[in-house]
Amino acid sequence: MAQQDWLVGADRRTEAVERILSAASDLVSRNGFQAFTIDALATKLNCSPATIYRHTGGKAAIIEGLISRFAEQIIRSIRDAIAGMEGTERVVTAILVGLENMRAEPLGQIIMGEIRPNQDSGAVTASPRVAKIAEEMLGTNDPLAAQWLIRVTFSLWYWPLKDKQTEHELVKRFAGPSVTLGLRAS
Repeated sequence: MAQQDWLVGADRRTEAVERILSAASDLVSRNGFQAFTIDALATKLNCSPATIYRHTGGKAAIIEGLISRFAEQIIRSIRDAIAGMEGTERVVTAILVGLENMRAEPLGQIIMGEIRPNQDSGAVTASPRVAKIAEEMLGTNDPLAAQWLIRVTFSLWYWPLKDKQTEHELVKRFAGPSVTLGLRAS
């Protein structure tokens, strides 16, 4: 069981991870994921790279932590919006609410700026956390459907329609039904 540290007023490990992720978020927001290094993070925090590795496990774990933070903010909004919904209505609402939140979040702009066809590092599209969120949006445990939902949503994120009403109609008529049709076929 974690105990509060007398000096920091919280669990020391939790506080260290929080400080590391906050500093990493700042660095990534300025320079992007590709330029992010443990050495730069250690310099920013005035600690050794070993301290960062001990508390977070390294660059991949930090990036996953940043994505998890970003995703948690979005999934809370989606959960509220899709409560009690099923089928196509659930998928359509999840996509639209997800897009709205991803576009509004500054880290979302960085994530999207890093994703290019055939050049994606997989930090986002291959993230187990993102796949679990997609399955939750669908309301089913179907990894292939989750990957389809991720790609449909990221396509709309990457190439947004200028008119929100047109985008809403596109999701309602095509994206949502294509996902739920695939669920029924499995």
